[in-house]
Amino acid sequence: MWTLGIESTAHTLSFGLIDKNGIPFPSSTSTIKPEKGGIHPREAADHHKAAASELLASALASQSLSPLDIGAIAYSQGPGLGPCLRVGASIARGLAAKFDVPLIGVNHCVAHIEIGRQQCGCDDPVLLYVSGGNTQVIARLEGKYRVLGETLDIGIGNMLDKFARAQGIPFPGGPVIEKLAKKWIDDNPNATMEGLELPYAVRGMDLAFSGVLTAALRLVNSGKPLEAVCWSLQEHVFSACVEVAERALAHTGKTELLLGGGVACNTRLRTMCTLMCEEREATSFAPPRMYCIDNGTMIGLLGHLEMGAGRVTEFDKSAIDQYLRTDQTPIIWA
Repeated sequence: MWTLGIESTAHTLSFGLIDKNGIPFPSSTSTIKPEKGGIHPREAADHHKAAASELLASALASQSLSPLDIGAIAYSQGPGLGPCLRVGASIARGLAAKFDVPLIGVNHCVAHIEIGRQQCGCDDPVLLYVSGGNTQVIARLEGKYRVLGETLDIGIGNMLDKFARAQGIPFPGGPVIEKLAKKWIDDNPNATMEGLELPYAVRGMDLAFSGVLTAALRLVNSGKPLEAVCWSLQEHVFSACVEVAERALAHTGKTELLLGGGVACNTRLRTMCTLMCEEREATSFAPPRMYCIDNGTMIGLLGHLEMGAGRVTEFDKSAIDQYLRTDQTPIIWA
């Protein structure tokens, strides 16, 4: 029997499938892209409601399945935006009741780790988790994924999107910033940081991005080329993330680094992680980009693993938790 995974933590509604052997298949996904401003939780929730039926049909059709082939329903129980999470949970409960199959509420952050481990074949990595709402450095210890460092204010993806919006760049802003940064360094291969310096985001083992954002906006307002500021912004904040990840590798003695989250699609960040790991005789892993962004397949995979270890979610305990922490989920399947 197949496991259906439902992702709905923020801007994306996604349905993904895992077969009985734990093999993942690409998701059917729809993402809200506002013409201006950021993601409004209620508007995103309305988008999810409208897209759900078509996405479910598309996911089943992609593998020529019927509802009778579905043996379990997994969904993001948290963390995330409350209205969006509630839509996903409601869909999951409704389908589990209709198909008469088990329901499994899973931790969205942990799902990023497990799809990465499955896709990359790494065993016990330090995870550099970089997304819109989260920035964390995570390692497994004593049966849980422990947060060794994290953002003290906003997620790195949120920061990049805020900077992009101020320049009139629509959501998602990160990929456009990446292109502008690459154009600057391609056109100016000997570029230096003179006049483009920004605050450094490292705070011990934690990170803070709001001050970097403010300083980058000031550089643009002072007349610095947008491409140059995009390059400086990426170099500063990615260096900070990689530094904390390297400290975590040194502290834990682990030799594998795994990237996860939407910002892990960035080629420059992947390159910096690879270079750092090569210098300390470690290995850097990054899953395919379709599994870095939010997707239903990773939710289905974690649901498959948890159900295989004997855990399901009773309906009276299926409420969402928008503040669910990475280290609140016992790793019962490892």
